[in-house]
Amino acid sequence: MALWTDLVEPEFLEPLRRVVAEHVEPQADAIDRDDVYPVAAIKALAGHGYNSLTLSPDQGGAGLGFAHCAALFEEASYASAAVGISLITILQAQTIIRLFGSDSLKRAVLPEFGRGLVTSYALTEANHGSDIRSLDTKAVRDGDSWILTGRKSFITSGSAAEAYVILAETQVGVSAFFVRRGMDGVSTEEGPNAATFGLRNGPHVDLVLDRVALPADHLIGVEGKGVRQAVTTLDYSRTMAAAISLGIARAAFDGALSFAAGRSAFDRRILDFQGIQWYFADMLAEIDAARLLTYAAARALDSHTDIARFGSEAKLLASRVATDTAARAVQICGAYGVMESARFGRYLRDAKAYEIAGGSSEILKNTIAKRLQHHVAEGIALGGEAGR
Repeated sequence: MALWTDLVEPEFLEPLRRVVAEHVEPQADAIDRDDVYPVAAIKALAGHGYNSLTLSPDQGGAGLGFAHCAALFEEASYASAAVGISLITILQAQTIIRLFGSDSLKRAVLPEFGRGLVTSYALTEANHGSDIRSLDTKAVRDGDSWILTGRKSFITSGSAAEAYVILAETQVGVSAFFVRRGMDGVSTEEGPNAATFGLRNGPHVDLVLDRVALPADHLIGVEGKGVRQAVTTLDYSRTMAAAISLGIARAAFDGALSFAAGRSAFDRRILDFQGIQWYFADMLAEIDAARLLTYAAARALDSHTDIARFGSEAKLLASRVATDTAARAVQICGAYGVMESARFGRYLRDAKAYEIAGGSSEILKNTIAKRLQHHVAEGIALGGEAGR
């Protein structure tokens, strides 16, 4: 019996695992070591239909649910979390266009994801960080065009992106736009803080916009509603971020288990020591719990049920479990666990980075607490009890 329960049908998982084993696993160490965007892996996954799973068939997708999407992120990240983080910036751009884009923008862009379009979700600015309510990047309407000027900073996947979703302030508020790399006035720069110690899928570049002219339909959704649209998109991607953490946790667990089962000390297998067994028992229970929550959150995306709550809970729990599992895996493996030739250092760096990237644990707790406040307020308004 397999240790990890399949949470979607095996007919989907088995070919996915073969593709990951062929196109992701062999590159995983080099991607992390060299800090490069995994172009070949991403294009290979797209070629097998995995970059557009939740798009409808008329948009070039498979029309599957988000549990299948979570399985993709978990399995890809079991081999390489850098590939997982590359897929997530593609999903973010895809999702905001699918949910809010004009029909003409959807027709033009969404089918490109199935052909391997690499995108970045470029929201951050140096002076504002996670606060995207007011921005230095500006967009001005000029006839049938928008003119964008500004700079986005620390952009994940930006070194290889072929297109970007960006936020800019217009006359009525923050708005979202779709920008292609080849447009006049678009360039990238690599600053002194471009490299991270985990989730290394290429340098985090600055995106420079110098009077970039966009067609009118490259405004995504309603002018002035960009913050709400971006946050809604993040509610989707947080569940997939949780799935990335699950992949990291499982890889660290399996690596440590293999070591403990094959290594002896004091005439006993490492795995036969009760203290080591307790480590594994705790890790297994925690990973199983995080997996169940994450796939429940994925199905909540399909049913549009309490998305912000379940996505935040899943990422909060899964990222913490991944970090704890990776740290204990290092401990179990002793000296081997801290060797650069072993993968446990990568697992630990990737896991810890995802307690911050894509919504820090503190931000997630705020979101969950806000949901509780709304629940209590609704109960009081209806004359009911808070816990009902």
